[in-house]
Amino acid sequence: MFEESGHFLFLEDNVDLVTTIKGASFYRRGKHLDCVSDYVPPTPSEFKKVHESFSWVLTATSSVMLSTLKDGQVVRGLAGIPSEEPVLFVGYHMLLGIEIIPFVAQLMMERNILVRGIAHPAMFVKVKDRMPPEPDPANFDVFRVMGAVPVSAANFYKLMSSKSHALLYPGGVREALHRKGEKYKLFWPERSEFVRMAARFGAKIVPFGVVGEDDFAEIILDYNDQIKIPGRREEIERVTSRTPKLRTDASGKVANQQMHLPWMLPKFPGRFYYYFGKPILTEGMKVELREKKKCDELYLRIKSEVEGCIDFLKNKREKDPYRNLLSRVLYQASHPCSISPFHLPSFDL
Repeated sequence: MFEESGHFLFLEDNVDLVTTIKGASFYRRGKHLDCVSDYVPPTPSEFKKVHESFSWVLTATSSVMLSTLKDGQVVRGLAGIPSEEPVLFVGYHMLLGIEIIPFVAQLMMERNILVRGIAHPAMFVKVKDRMPPEPDPANFDVFRVMGAVPVSAANFYKLMSSKSHALLYPGGVREALHRKGEKYKLFWPERSEFVRMAARFGAKIVPFGVVGEDDFAEIILDYNDQIKIPGRREEIERVTSRTPKLRTDASGKVANQQMHLPWMLPKFPGRFYYYFGKPILTEGMKVELREKKKCDELYLRIKSEVEGCIDFLKNKREKDPYRNLLSRVLYQASHPCSISPFHLPSFDL
């Protein structure tokens, strides 16, 4: 568990027992763990360690973040993100979900807002007799420290009732592990799963899009390719069968959640771009959204907003002179005061 550690484990600077307990979900106030009420936010030192551990991601992606104010004005930064809770971020899940890291880090640094990600249960389940390529649960400790909770109706209810900033990806694993030619395509279920719950607590829904995965890696072998490799299909089926099931009653491609890792070819790094649309207010819509038609209309509106955000970013990034890592390195070399990768220039709004 603690590799490369000596006999005096707790005297070592890089070992924090409290953080380890929190990351392993051992801390609880009652008989059973409650991921929402038992959660203890990261201390400044814990966040600093997490931030430093992902500094290479933040530097390589040099994310451009745009948000929308109440009057509809698009601005740089996250000033348009509501501080009044509850808030529900709903957006697109990029390849492997790597877009979560810059977003959570920047929102914490710029607005001091902690996002509670609603994540796949595989990140929380300790599988007995784990065999490669099944992931080690310890790999996800950092996400639990930063507030991730397993997806469920009960946990979603608790997050909204406790007035949290929550992050939801309706496309889930199917989007994060998409196939060739499916980048920036939404795989949302037909049912409007989250709208009524958000309206019940008057949550502000923030639709957002993010692009940039195609500037960092290219999928060379997706699921359809890998199952043609002898023994690989059985391996994927074994891992999938040992993973908690979600949306077993769903139809369409979103129900195809084979747990596999796309084989990718890295590219010379580009840049991540985020666009958070104008918050959609649901306060006072609780009764109105009991009607399925109205609920479905709002759901489709949110989905359309996310697609619009993605299209906006795909167009705008073409005009960014600092989209390439080399151009950003040269800029930083000539502007030594510009330290943060989040503050590098980009396209004109």
